[in-house]
Amino acid sequence: MRWFGIQFGPSSFGIFDAFPDDDGRQAHLSGAVAQALSQKSGELFEEPTIELIDVVVEKQPA
Repeated sequence: MRWFGIQFGPSSFGIFDAFPDDDGRQAHLSGAVAQALSQKSGELFEEPTIELIDVVVEKQPA
């Protein structure tokens, strides 16, 4: 898995996770870290939205 911290605006942030396949993505979304974060979401940050996307191409650095 790879992940990136991203900034949408002055106080709006997100996380972009990349997985080799859908099984890895589903395991992550139902794993212990995801459950712990969801229990703290009202305390640490606003309720997150999770949007599933498919990457259709990737270019590795040269």
